[in-house]
Amino acid sequence: MERLDVAILGGGMAGSLLARQLLRSAPELRVGLFERTHERGHRLGESTVEIGSNYLVRRLGLSRYLYEHHLPKNGLRYFFDSPERDLPLPEMSEIGSWGLPFHPAFQIDRARFDADLLRMVTEAGARVRIGARVHDVELGTEGGSHRFRVEEEGRSESWESRWLIDATGRSALVARAQGLRVKDVDHRVASTWGRFEGVADIDDMGSDEFRGRVRHTSRGISTLHFCYSGYWIWFIPIKNGITSIGVVGEPPREAKLRTPEGFRSFLDEHAAIREMLRAAKTIDVGSNARLGYSTRSFLSPDRWAMTGESAAFADPLYSPGTDFIALENDFVTDAIVRDAGGESQPEVAERIDLYDRFLHFRFEVAMLLYRGQYGLLGSAELMRLKWDFDLGLYYNLWVSSYMQDQHLDAAWLRRELRQERFVLQAMRNFSGLFQMAEGELRKQGEYWRANRGQFSYGLEHIDFVEEVGQPHTRRQVLEKTGEIFNSVYLRTLEVLGKSEDGSPAEPLPLTSFMVDRPLA
Repeated sequence: MERLDVAILGGGMAGSLLARQLLRSAPELRVGLFERTHERGHRLGESTVEIGSNYLVRRLGLSRYLYEHHLPKNGLRYFFDSPERDLPLPEMSEIGSWGLPFHPAFQIDRARFDADLLRMVTEAGARVRIGARVHDVELGTEGGSHRFRVEEEGRSESWESRWLIDATGRSALVARAQGLRVKDVDHRVASTWGRFEGVADIDDMGSDEFRGRVRHTSRGISTLHFCYSGYWIWFIPIKNGITSIGVVGEPPREAKLRTPEGFRSFLDEHAAIREMLRAAKTIDVGSNARLGYSTRSFLSPDRWAMTGESAAFADPLYSPGTDFIALENDFVTDAIVRDAGGESQPEVAERIDLYDRFLHFRFEVAMLLYRGQYGLLGSAELMRLKWDFDLGLYYNLWVSSYMQDQHLDAAWLRRELRQERFVLQAMRNFSGLFQMAEGELRKQGEYWRANRGQFSYGLEHIDFVEEVGQPHTRRQVLEKTGEIFNSVYLRTLEVLGKSEDGSPAEPLPLTSFMVDRPLA
């Protein structure tokens, strides 16, 4: 029987990154990685944001590799259309940047990235098996080893490992066997996507005035979002002239849209997108009729864990996938290294409990950005407010703490978890406020009133980005949170033209946002 310290099932992004991280952190570990397919084809997860990118650059030492073989990302960029979906691109209202972001992010060619990672971890000493099908997994309990069998080229071998990590993606070998998968019944969105060649270069489109309004920065290496009521369409550039395009929301639940012909026909219903695709050819198309789900457990004191899509998936908006891989892999690596270093089982188990609880907290925070919010997507006015709320909190609460490794500090985690119910209540309160604002604008016939001809600089109300990652006291973080809350709250009331009693609205203390009462 073959024996390992760590067996990683799955050689996609999550599993390969974990293998690299483990071997950089503890080169003496016997790490095995088992990947079922030889094919390194098109996979989603091409777009990273700040936490995931920081993880790739700082933790895994991939900075030069990413800049040499993939594309830097020029932030998120939103475009808004008329209700008839007939605005030319230069007439659409836009939220976005006018220069490359302070903190790097990347557009990744997943086929190349995954293949290169497997080569890297093989060279680093991992026992990598490609074309290996894992079955008959027996999870150990009370300190026992995990056992499984591997079928490869007609041979069957028995393996044993101290730790077992499920990185098998949506097939979720461990989650399904243990009954851990939890469906999200309140956020049932679907997606269809594909790769295209010959997509028009947005940086060559429109007038000089249109290009000048973003100071001639490259829109083409941004993640483009074309936003509509109930759904959004992404454009993500990949090297070598390939563009990933996908739609997320209610439309892909229709079977006809999940075919190459149906998908292209749907895209062509949007005038600006039709123009961008005039000379484009479809390479391939994929779909998923249900995106979101969570898990009952991310990590177990019995020395198994899940990472990436084997654990949970929220929503592609804001590209959070690599962020969660970063957190999950950091926690798994820390637990394994502590265990290998002789830390007692109760101490490691206590850490694992903290990490698991925090991941559940973070995932629920993420889901509250999406549940019941897809109706806002088609309004530039509402999405400007949501952008400032969502991204402001992302930088202040999550990016900054990750860059300082506070998520690996047990005392910091305990403080965060003590505030969990207050943070979640504030998120629910703002979700309700945004839904109320949407309803009012629709009732007044004003939902689309800001969707033509306006450019909004994405960081206009998020003026602290260059300070993100620097040490801040807890009081400073809370003060900034209060500023974000009040800025969005007061501007939302302005959009509606009213306050609670008809008088000019006043800022609220931070605690007022965290109690169970409507904000308006």
